[in-house]
Order: sequence, then C-alpha cells, then structure tokens
Amino acid sequence: MENILIVGCGLTGSVLANKLCEKYNILIIDKRDHIGGNCYDYYDNGILMNKYGAHIFHTNNETVWNYVNKFDEWIPWYHKVIGKIDNKIFPIPVNTDTIKILLSKDYKIEKNTINNPTNSEETCINNVGEELYKLIFKEYTYKQWAKYPCELDSSVLARIPIREDNNPNYFNDKYQALPKNGYTKFIEKLLDHQNIVVKLNTEFDKGTRLGFSKIFFTGPIDHYYNHLNLPKLEYRSINFIKEYLDIDYYQENSVVNYPQHESNNVKTPWTRIIEYKHFYNQNVPNKTIIVKEITTDIGEPYYPIPTKRNQELYIEYQKEAIKDEINNIYFLGRLGSYKYLNMDQAIEQAMLFAEKFL
Repeated sequence: MENILIVGCGLTGSVLANKLCEKYNILIIDKRDHIGGNCYDYYDNGILMNKYGAHIFHTNNETVWNYVNKFDEWIPWYHKVIGKIDNKIFPIPVNTDTIKILLSKDYKIEKNTINNPTNSEETCINNVGEELYKLIFKEYTYKQWAKYPCELDSSVLARIPIREDNNPNYFNDKYQALPKNGYTKFIEKLLDHQNIVVKLNTEFDKGTRLGFSKIFFTGPIDHYYNHLNLPKLEYRSINFIKEYLDIDYYQENSVVNYPQHESNNVKTPWTRIIEYKHFYNQNVPNKTIIVKEITTDIGEPYYPIPTKRNQELYIEYQKEAIKDEINNIYFLGRLGSYKYLNMDQAIEQAMLFAEKFL
C-alpha cells in the first residue's frame, strides 16, 4: 500500500482519511492536541460544549446525510438565533416578527433591485431594505470581519436567509441535526481504522514529505507557500471569553447576537454570546457556561475574508497549487481552498476529492 499524509485532523481531513483508508496507509497530523478541528467538543463542568464556536449540521444533500449517519445517530435540532438591540429581542434571520419588533407592524420593506450585486451591502439592501440593513447588518458585519459589507463579496451576507413569514429557524435545510454523542465522538469513528494513524501536537514540515506518495493539505494555503514573496491572505480569528455561572440559565436562547457596538451605554465588543447548555437540552442544574465571541485579526485562522483583494491573491496561490499537483500535493478544506464552507460542503468536497484517488 502507498503511504499518504493528510495535514489537518478536522472535518475535511478526517472524511478524506475515512474514504481513502481501504486503499492507502494514512498518517494524519495536526498541530493541535485534539482531533476534530474547529468541530471539536468536550465536557466542561458537566456541559457538552464546542471549543471553537457553535456548530449545527444542516444539509439538503442526501449523499452527505446518508454518509454521516453511518457513524452516529443524529438528533434533530432546529437552530434559532435571536438578536439584541437595546432592550429589544428579535429573531434572526429577518422575519415578519423582526420587522414588527424593530420597526412597526405596518412597516413594509422597500427592497432595492440592484441586478447582480457586487458586494454584501448591495445584496443585503436588496433583501431587507436600507433600514434593517443599517439596524442589524452594517455594524455587526464590521464587528465580525473588520470590514463593512460594501468591502466584502456578495456571498457573505447572501448566506443569511430572509423570511416572509414568522418562521424563526435559522436554516432552511431538510436535515438539521446534532450528532447524538457529539462531534468529537463522530470524528473518532471516522478515524477508527487500522490503516489510519493520528499524530497530534505535530507541526507540518515540508521535510516530512519523505516516504509519502501524496500529501493532502487542509491548512491555510498561504502558510504552505510562505517561502514565496506573495502577500499574506487575510483571515479572521476569534477570542473566546468563557464565564462560569452558578445559575440555571443566563439567556433565553443558545445564541444571542449583538449587532451594536454599544447598548444602553454598555460596550458590547462581542458579536454573540453562546450558552451551550441549551444544545441537546442538557439537564445540569444550578450552573451554566457562557462564551462571548470577539473576532480579531490575530490568532488561529477561522474565516477566510472574501474581499476582492484576497480573492485575486488566492488565484496566485492557486496557480502554485495547480503546478504542485504534479508532485502529488493537494489543497482542500476551508483554509486550503480559501472559501467559506458549511460542514456539509466540507464533507462533500472531501468525498468527491477522495473519489479521484480510488
């Protein structure tokens, strides 16, 4: 059997390993001390929580849905998000209740009709009108990306659905669920094969190429090509501020977004507060954990920033990657392909990629 190396033990790398393990001996490495990448979850104070932000699996892809169900039972979870502006609590995405709460029951959205919007500001105003754009999306987007919507590709805010009824669910997909035993246990099952070896706390070094016929790299593509004189791609990271509280619940919902920089004269630098106890309806009396998320340019790269400059620069890195395919080096995943991917998209990409080598 050929020996192959997969760099990154997140969702993409783990699915790739699972699909290829019957044909290849696989070493999968990760610089972190755990498997699962950003999906990693664990118990803290008796509460199952994600280390790197809430993850809700959702998909319309029957192939992906059937695949993930081979490794765990999935519990239906219809994710809801609420926003807080001053003392007003409202549903996100925008629905008829959002309009009644923030504006008035008689307010009618005056949508623009910009054909082929070129940025997220145009996309958002097209969908919700200028007033709701300014109230909910403009400043929140800046808090999230350190860029205003007019600076970001139209795809960023196009991902957020808009309701013409009072449906409070965040996603529209046919399947919306959480793995019954958590994401870490799910990924453990993906990697449970005699031909897969996992090595944690291990940085990738180009010298480790020796002995491997193929390398699949799921880390940031510009980190791999750091020897080139190309500018760096931009990413957003997150500071997670965890607080332990001796109460049953802190907030009425799992996720509360804070679009404003300041509310009632209180600074709110965080984009959202997550209370993980809500997920799985966990019964842990008299204690809870909340996590405030503040995005930053410094730290682990979580989100590629889809500006025109970054997209043009990524094309230059992609040219190098295409040339390196002759050396059997391949890039995929959110960071390897510099593209925001939902979990089902990352799984599908890894599954399709694996098919090329079977």
